[in-house]
Amino acid sequence: MLSVVRNSWALLLGIGLLMVGNGMQGTLLGVRGEIEGFSTAAMSIIMSAYFAGFLLGSQFVPDLIRRVGHVRVFAFLGSLASAGLIMYPALTNPVAWVLLRLLLGFCFCGVYIVSESWLNNTTTNETRGRALSLYIIAQMIGIVAAQALFAYGDASEYELFVIVSVLVSLAFAPILLSATPVPPFATTKPMSFRALYRVSPLGFVGVFLLGAVFSALFGMAGVFGAQAQLTTGQIALFVSAIYAGGMVLQYPIGWLSDRMDRRQLVVAGAIVGALACGLGFSGLGGVNGLMVSALLIGGMANPLYAILLAYTNDYLDPEDMASASARLLFVNGVGAIGGPLLTGWLMSKLGPAGFFVFIGVLMVLLAVYAVWRMSRRAAIQSDTTGSFVAMAPMVTTPVTMGNLVEEWEEEAAENTPPTDAAA
Repeated sequence: MLSVVRNSWALLLGIGLLMVGNGMQGTLLGVRGEIEGFSTAAMSIIMSAYFAGFLLGSQFVPDLIRRVGHVRVFAFLGSLASAGLIMYPALTNPVAWVLLRLLLGFCFCGVYIVSESWLNNTTTNETRGRALSLYIIAQMIGIVAAQALFAYGDASEYELFVIVSVLVSLAFAPILLSATPVPPFATTKPMSFRALYRVSPLGFVGVFLLGAVFSALFGMAGVFGAQAQLTTGQIALFVSAIYAGGMVLQYPIGWLSDRMDRRQLVVAGAIVGALACGLGFSGLGGVNGLMVSALLIGGMANPLYAILLAYTNDYLDPEDMASASARLLFVNGVGAIGGPLLTGWLMSKLGPAGFFVFIGVLMVLLAVYAVWRMSRRAAIQSDTTGSFVAMAPMVTTPVTMGNLVEEWEEEAAENTPPTDAAA
């Protein structure tokens, strides 16, 4: 572990600073939008635009890197992101914010792709799993730290936007100064959506539903807090609880998923998540109840995403994992675009409680569908399945998926018995 930190400290520091900047963006805009008098519908479109930009980035940035190089793309997108963040308070117009969020989604996707390529090039097969775990932990710490910083600022002023822009700018320094050439991006022929659905209907549907859940959590939590008239500190704590729950519970649930039918955990996790939404919707326990609800929702949703990825790969041949993973990433992104839009519509009809209604309904749908799929297909023996790998859904890029695919392919090859000819 120490060798991984020594080789990757610049990236880990840089990505932590990036996530402080990006992690505050959603919370800050949710509160500032309420101050500016933006409607719930407008805020939902603004928040959704980020995920549309992220999805576009996942499709186009790799080709851009192949043509002009990762360092140039990294510097260019980083400069745009830093400039975009500081423009929000200067352009307090919903249309301008939609365009800025679209731009920033594209930029941050490209930044993550380059960062993860650099991480991949500084690790070996033996250390890649540990490096990816540290990378994800750095992301989570950055998001939680962003909420602490937000709690001490004033969303109605300019200073927080300046701080976010400066942090993002500073994040590039350690990475650029330590950057080494990365291998070229491999071109993978994608699996058709129909073929992917046939391989794993639960993985396909589940990843789509969780895309909407994550985008609602990532994009609309700040809007919910502002509409519910929580204080700045309470909003920061609420958002922090979502990510702290995901960070703390990801590994215990992942450990269980390697030792039992993953679908049972999907059902259990979705039910717990739905009950947590019921707690938030009911208002029981006041602010403390909201924090418990956020902790459990985040603690269930994050591991479910990684479990569904691992479950899908349990049914794939090693040579199909890369193309299937690319398609799953796209399906998740499509779901993410719709999440804030539908959440905003429900909040306009039901008030702040619509936030919990939307997430709760999706959790129930996931649980019901998983139970139905359990009646249609027998379980795989747990000793023949691939390993669970922790994931951070809202920053997953094709490079992260590629790293995981290499791990899964190697594990699948090790678990495949030799043929008679080879023996």
